[in-house]
Amino acid sequence: MAEQRTQRKTDRTREAGDGGLSGLTVAELRKRASGLGIHGVHDLHKDELVAALDEALRDRGAPKPRGEDEAGGVRTGERTSKSVGYSQEVRSPDDEPERPGRSLVTTSHDVIRQWAEERDAKPATIEGTRHGDHLGVLRLDFPGYGGGEDLRHVGWDEWFDTFDRRRLNFLYQEKRSDGSPSNFFRLESPDREDG
Repeated sequence: MAEQRTQRKTDRTREAGDGGLSGLTVAELRKRASGLGIHGVHDLHKDELVAALDEALRDRGAPKPRGEDEAGGVRTGERTSKSVGYSQEVRSPDDEPERPGRSLVTTSHDVIRQWAEERDAKPATIEGTRHGDHLGVLRLDFPGYGGGEDLRHVGWDEWFDTFDRRRLNFLYQEKRSDGSPSNFFRLESPDREDG
């Protein structure tokens, strides 16, 4: 009996000491873990997520805002779309989609550039949309897909400078559900409805 009381007290202490993590849903825990750069979060059970988050937070002191100081971290804000939440976060070109057709999201320059270059896509902007000292509407120009827009090719440095200034996320697919390559991508801002 005394052993059970001690165990319950230990469990309550552990729950109180985890900063309230035990009270979060698995989806909320996975989102926080991804934001802290913990890999493989979709394979972890709730207690494993709580332990991994607790350890990561202790190691780092306080959690950093997602996407602001972490390479490839997803940017969130008041207008973050549900698509971002449903997508698998990718931080490195070495990260693999969980399955073909999976929606992916990143802010990693290396991931975006590699994805575009594998499809021979060039960084571009639409003429006449410039905003002060940075580019306006960002696009990727795929060979053989004349979009009818007045596209102008730009360098990756200028494209990524605008991408970061506007706090955009890159939502994309590696492959369609049938396993064939996909050119789908979308740029989205968590701060503005029109991204």
